Amino acid sequence: MPIKPLSSDKLYRVSELNGLDADCKSTKHLTPLDEIVGQERAQQAVEFAMSIKEKGYNIYAIGRNGLGKRTMVMRYLNRHEPNDKESSLYDWCYVVNFEETRSPKVLKLPAGTGTQFKKDIEKLMQRLVKGMPLAFDNEMYYSRAETLKNQLAEKQEGALANLTKQAKEKSISLSLTTQGDYQLVAMNGEELHTEETFDQLTEEERNQFDENINQFEVKLRGIVRQLTEWEENYTDKQQKLNEEIASEVIVHSIKELKDKYQRQSAVKHHLVALEKDILENLDIFLEENEEQVALAYAALDKKMPRRYQVNVLVSQDDNKFPIVVEENPNYHAIFGYVENATFKGTVFTDFSLIRPGSLHRANGGVLMMDAVKVLERPYVWDGLKRALRSRKLNLSSLEREVTLSGTISLDPEPIPLDVKIILFGDYQTYQLLLHYDPEFSELFRVTADFEDEMVRTNESEEHYARFISSIVHDNNMLHCDRKAIARVIEYSSRRADDQNKLSLHSADIANLLRETNYCARSSNATMIRTHHVEQALQNQEKRVSRLKDHVMHSFVTGTTLLDTEGASVGQVNALAVIATSDYQFGSPNRITATTAFGEGDVFDIERKVELGGSIHSKGVMILSAYLASIFGKTSKIPLTTHLTFEQSYGGVDGDSASMAELCAIVSAFSQQPIRQDVAITGSMNQFGDAQPIGGVNEKIEGFFDVCVIKGRKPTQGVIIPASNAHNLMLRKDIVEAVEKGSFQIWAISHVKEAIEILMGMKAGMLTEHGNYDLDSIFGIAQIKLNGLRK
Repeated sequence: MPIKPLSSDKLYRVSELNGLDADCKSTKHLTPLDEIVGQERAQQAVEFAMSIKEKGYNIYAIGRNGLGKRTMVMRYLNRHEPNDKESSLYDWCYVVNFEETRSPKVLKLPAGTGTQFKKDIEKLMQRLVKGMPLAFDNEMYYSRAETLKNQLAEKQEGALANLTKQAKEKSISLSLTTQGDYQLVAMNGEELHTEETFDQLTEEERNQFDENINQFEVKLRGIVRQLTEWEENYTDKQQKLNEEIASEVIVHSIKELKDKYQRQSAVKHHLVALEKDILENLDIFLEENEEQVALAYAALDKKMPRRYQVNVLVSQDDNKFPIVVEENPNYHAIFGYVENATFKGTVFTDFSLIRPGSLHRANGGVLMMDAVKVLERPYVWDGLKRALRSRKLNLSSLEREVTLSGTISLDPEPIPLDVKIILFGDYQTYQLLLHYDPEFSELFRVTADFEDEMVRTNESEEHYARFISSIVHDNNMLHCDRKAIARVIEYSSRRADDQNKLSLHSADIANLLRETNYCARSSNATMIRTHHVEQALQNQEKRVSRLKDHVMHSFVTGTTLLDTEGASVGQVNALAVIATSDYQFGSPNRITATTAFGEGDVFDIERKVELGGSIHSKGVMILSAYLASIFGKTSKIPLTTHLTFEQSYGGVDGDSASMAELCAIVSAFSQQPIRQDVAITGSMNQFGDAQPIGGVNEKIEGFFDVCVIKGRKPTQGVIIPASNAHNLMLRKDIVEAVEKGSFQIWAISHVKEAIEILMGMKAGMLTEHGNYDLDSIFGIAQIKLNGLRK
């Protein structure tokens, strides 16, 4: 019985939207979907990872760009309840470590209180900066300070006066030189001895003077030591007085803060240390050393000593789960850094110049990044693994680590890290990380694998319609009527290359809806209708189809040789797909086979000139094996076959032309012509069974377009594998042509069926004697081969 072509209803699955209520007329009446359609598996993985607090349960989200990975994760996280019993959010601040200024201390405060604490300290400093000088600028302080000074002066003067009196009794003068040194000189009455008068003394008198002077020098040295002790004692008393005066100001001002933060031990300890340090550094407030004070106040924002500032690194919203998306994951952007400041030519840094990174801001929540971008940036991947392993954020200088220099820099106290990392990437990157980094599987234990497509049912179409509604609502578009929704769903099936599937590439659908909305608004429509969707699809194709137009023009001019009518021996029309980065289309190719007396080899010209890929070569070998099983069971095939793609100047790969190649060879063997008004695509196995191929829609449309160019005939058609029938979502003009009987599409299960369609005769069956029917293609070929064998 002749093989029947497919009916038009098998070529395109229309969306009836049976899952929607009959009274649902547009997206206006549909509840927007609050999740990404068809990604239940990935969503469960994210929920699982987020519910486990242990180390290592970070997420790698696998899938092509445009599947809505980030959108799905964001929507789930926005519904995620962060303030459970096991976790809470904190503000993180850096303050000076008064014992070791190179190692700033971390303060952990309840979420939302860090900025208030900073303001409280600023108010305290403002009070002290104004109040401290006033406390020291009054008569009571001056009187007490003067008393201490007078007491010191009286002691000093008294000790020196006593020594001067004793020396005078021994005729020795105690005086102070212009250089500030004390001098003991022998006296001659009321005058000082000169060298001449001293030499006139008897030796006994001179010796007596020398002995007395030596004794007084010993006493003078003792008094000088005592004067130093008195001065030190005076300084201590003066300092104590200053501290008493300052303490009265500080205690009054700081008591309120201590009461306010009494439940936070770290803050309370810092306030105690701050109070002590202020008392030890009163000169900062009293402006006794101008240079030192100028540097101490070299703040870029407010006039307060830098030493007592609070650097709020992270301030969290107590009611908002921190979700950070890092678009530029370089080292400093993720881990933070320490800035340098310049003041009067001096470069300096301190804790107030520490700047946060994404990990700081995401602490207690989630940080999302693109895996490839993370791996592209130097040192980022190692730093990320180090932070996740230790669960600490060490803010180390990248420059110091890279250059190995001894430059002085800060070594801040590490911050405890509690964060979930979500990396978005493709499957190839995932495999590379698994293969080359043994730590990857320990730190990223959860894989969220995003689907490319979903099964098309009434229920899934209803979900998809709600997904379309969510895009319309989110982007403030015109609403789609029922038919427009159905057309978008049909487009999704075409993108999935399957009548029974829907594409989950949400970016494509969103882009189509945006362009459709533009078309509708441009025509002043109040609602998106089917013709707007069609117009947007036509516009999309026109933008990217320059190469297709160029290829099709070669058929118009006759540059590419192809017949769409008549019949020829050893010549068949095969179908191929040409793909660019954002578009693919079908284009028919002529395959020819010629034979010559030989050893039965199939000489693949494409392979010999290195234009054929390995998969294509495999296909040729498989059809060679099938040929041998048909014609070479008892003796070698006495023909060598030369097989090629005509006018193919680029590479050829894939096995989708193997059935076409076999038909060309059988035609050459039997010398029976092949119909040129029919094209064929399909792979085959060693038993001749037809196997599915890709791009079936584009291939059929490509041949149909060439038939239109060359001249349409009602006998024209295409042969495809039956296993590709469910992939058909063809253009409307082709469906209409099939419906009218002016174009045929045959779905076959075996290559023999293709031979019968192309050559108008049955392929042939083996008889009891091991021969083929004489009135079959195989029988005719066998007779010719046997003649050559003799």
